Amino acid sequence: MYRHTLRIMDDSSLSKVWLLVVCAVGLCLASTCALAAGDAGKGRSLYPVCTACHGAKGEGNAAMKAPKLAGQTGWYLKRQMELFQQGARGTAAGDMTGMQMAAMAKGPQLASDAALDDLVAYIGSFPETQQAPTIQGDAEAGATLYATCAACHGKRAEGNEAMAGPRLAGQSDWYLVAQLQKFRDGQRGYHNSDHGGRQMRAMSGTVATEAAMHNVVAYINSLTD
Repeated sequence: MYRHTLRIMDDSSLSKVWLLVVCAVGLCLASTCALAAGDAGKGRSLYPVCTACHGAKGEGNAAMKAPKLAGQTGWYLKRQMELFQQGARGTAAGDMTGMQMAAMAKGPQLASDAALDDLVAYIGSFPETQQAPTIQGDAEAGATLYATCAACHGKRAEGNEAMAGPRLAGQSDWYLVAQLQKFRDGQRGYHNSDHGGRQMRAMSGTVATEAAMHNVVAYINSLTD
């Protein structure tokens, strides 16, 4: 009887261990699925229309006022595409580049959620590229200003999805200044559904002058992930 009871206890213990293993595998698979939401192969066929402005590898194009996409977090890229599609970005008076992007985002090939995931997955395969600095500013003064930004964008400007803060490190500095100007002028963060943008619009008051913008961006230029 003792041996029989011991066997049952052993079997029960083994069952519990097996259950834990199955659960762990399930969590790993779920995590993998979450990370691989899009099909980069399909996204590649969607990207050519983006190339003229953003570059073949998402390196950006100052002449077209198109930002660098390579290295940006996928959740942020998708969210901005959704905002353009919904009319929550790119509809403010005077925002010509935003209007241009809004028109491109509303193309029929990008109408589905799956298509956006695929496009973002392909952009995520681009190699990181270094951007030559174009903005002159006082990086030391910018470090003091950036202390307010760190809560949302990260200490090293690596981004923070929980705070809806995109990665800033490695982005074209001229683009960062242009976006700060848009937030200040009400050309971004004006729509109720753009919660992250509205938050940033309120915070942009801390760097409202051109000098402050240049200083904080000069500091961001000094950061790497």
